[in-house]
Amino acid sequence: MLIPRQQVPTLTVETLGSGTFDLAGDGADFATLVVFYRGLHCPICATYLKELGRLTPDFAEKGVKTIAISSDEKDRAQQMADKVGHQALRFGYGLPLTVAREWGLYVSTSRGTTSIGIEEPALFSEPGVFLMKGDGSLYFASVQTMPFVRPHFQEMIGALDFVQKNDYPARGEYTGAV
Repeated sequence: MLIPRQQVPTLTVETLGSGTFDLAGDGADFATLVVFYRGLHCPICATYLKELGRLTPDFAEKGVKTIAISSDEKDRAQQMADKVGHQALRFGYGLPLTVAREWGLYVSTSRGTTSIGIEEPALFSEPGVFLMKGDGSLYFASVQTMPFVRPHFQEMIGALDFVQKNDYPARGEYTGAV
């Protein structure tokens, strides 16, 4: 389990048009928002990432860099990026499922062709949203077993105003006896 205020696992993936993404060297002024998505086969992911793409400039104004990452291969990631249609949003691809597990993501098996007629990969990770401070520590995390009911990016932007103004610490850091 990842713990707020502690270092997150290494995260390095290739991107579409941005070279290699390495979280440790991302250089965000405040934080990096990593959104793990299920893959091209997921219509809910496409809608979710369109919202992230639309709001990426707003995150940038608050010192937050964004990236969407899946275990899809490059061609499928490119198709998703084309579908999303926001150039400012970086797309990473080829996430090893061993790394997905290190991040606490759930892994699902294929159920064949989806409602939009795209074949699911044999194995893929379920969604997760993580905000890491520039020092590599976890600030916020949301991990899901299903594609439904994800954190709202507009709410996150509003929360960042409060967080930055009040130097609000990451919560959930206690690991002692209860």
